[in-house]
Amino acid sequence: MQEKAYKLLALQENISNREAKDLIDRGLVFSSGKKVVLARALMREGTKFSLLKTKKPKILFEDEKILAINKPYSYISEELESEFKAKLLNRLDKETSGLILLCKDETFRQLCIEEFKRQRVYKSYIAVLDGILAEEVVVDEPISTSKSKNGAFSKIVKDGQNALSTISPLMIQSKKTLAKICIQTGRTHQIRVHSAFIKHPVVGDEKYGKIVADRMYLHSYELKILDYEFKANLDESFAKLGFELKNLDF
Repeated sequence: MQEKAYKLLALQENISNREAKDLIDRGLVFSSGKKVVLARALMREGTKFSLLKTKKPKILFEDEKILAINKPYSYISEELESEFKAKLLNRLDKETSGLILLCKDETFRQLCIEEFKRQRVYKSYIAVLDGILAEEVVVDEPISTSKSKNGAFSKIVKDGQNALSTISPLMIQSKKTLAKICIQTGRTHQIRVHSAFIKHPVVGDEKYGKIVADRMYLHSYELKILDYEFKANLDESFAKLGFELKNLDF
């Protein structure tokens, strides 16, 4: 006999069907070591599931104008607004962890938005890329994004919006590269598209890299805006891939 994955998970964990579906949609459910991708996928009765535990968002800095949060993997950016009673300044994909900013003051928020528009904000990310990247690569390829009920999808096209990424290798381990990626622009899925373009997609990026992993190994690391400078350290999941993060100077 077969049943939908979320219903089997709900029975195992003694939670509602809605809660079970949400866990699968967030990429937190595994069976036989493989991520359960579709909540409605038919699976055999008796299938055993394991859940990936995530941490709660951590406040890195707070004053009367701004909040800097270290967002865990699988956490939806918009959920932070209701949790911290402030408006998002930037967003991260659900699959991306790291630094995200919220503004308490609307006048200050508009000032920050203008800084983003004028590309006067420094942004860096840390990612684990598939394969060995030996030298720094600058990717200057325009990106176009389309949106549907299945979410956003970006691709490189000649008449797209300009997009510039500088990808610098930090460490190589088991045919994977830990890299620091600085983006001058902020197009939708820019890092994921550009890294896939150079044949070194982000590990765990199933949409552009077709690589299945326990999570997508992309982390918003630094952001500098106006007189503020923020940094969000990596979590221990990166160390699981063999990278000795404490010994690295990013």
